[in-house]
Amino acid sequence: MQTPVEGADSIQPGSVFVDDRGHIAQLHGIGLSRVADRWYAWGEDKAAGGTFTAVACYSSADLISWRFEGNALAAGDGDIAADRVVERPKVLQRPDGAWVMLLHVESADYSFASVGYAISDHPAGPFRYLGSERPLGNISRDIGVYQEDGVGYLLSEDREKGLHIYRLRPDYLGVEDVVMTVRQQNNPAIGYESPTLVRHDGLYYLFGSDLTGWSTNDNMFTTATSLAGPWAPWRPFAPVGSATFDSQVSVVVPVGSGHLYVGDRWLRDSLDESPAVWLPITLREGTAELEWRDSWNPHDVFG
Repeated sequence: MQTPVEGADSIQPGSVFVDDRGHIAQLHGIGLSRVADRWYAWGEDKAAGGTFTAVACYSSADLISWRFEGNALAAGDGDIAADRVVERPKVLQRPDGAWVMLLHVESADYSFASVGYAISDHPAGPFRYLGSERPLGNISRDIGVYQEDGVGYLLSEDREKGLHIYRLRPDYLGVEDVVMTVRQQNNPAIGYESPTLVRHDGLYYLFGSDLTGWSTNDNMFTTATSLAGPWAPWRPFAPVGSATFDSQVSVVVPVGSGHLYVGDRWLRDSLDESPAVWLPITLREGTAELEWRDSWNPHDVFG
């Protein structure tokens, strides 16, 4: 595993980032958003391994050098106690300016399968945890979020039914309805996990990972002109057999003139040192293509 030094001028996929304190940035299961002139990232702090320590927040001007902004959400009681599992922090700003964090909240045996909600006046927090739900009674594991025209959406993997796209309530603190449930064409009983969604040139691109536990796989994508579908057949976006360059998609986000893919490489016995794969991804006319680069600079690629 490569470990870039502070002051690096490029991204090396498959590496960890070192923050302004000289610590490994805990950017696992990342949520990533542009806020004014900086990028904010929220990640699972894996200092305690699989159980909950905190959601760490970082910011960056260039997606290379990261400043630790503090713990956006720290371990407490109930859903977010130190013996619970809290994953996939994703953050949206409501039209009224408040920031809402959505989380995959679990018991140690993964039977709780719920979505947690927290709120703050600032992107770095601290966030106040409000509680959890099984959206519309459905199991919810890996999550993603999407926002368009002030409306928020939750992407949620339901092991029993598929990958749901939910419309959030106006306050983003619960779901209103299911817009669409997307399933694998080769195994319609299930969907994909670790979902993320972007819109580009009038087309929605939905990405997800197959259900293979700790093992990586060829992640897939599908497209549609409407969130309600119909969705095209799922296809790989990285070279077949590469297991998405040994990563699991976490987010795909627009950056400048292009898009950025961030995928986790989970080290089961050393979760806090798990690196990630950060690469430009090309979206064009219904296709998505991820190509390997040993080193790259976001300014050179995205302008």
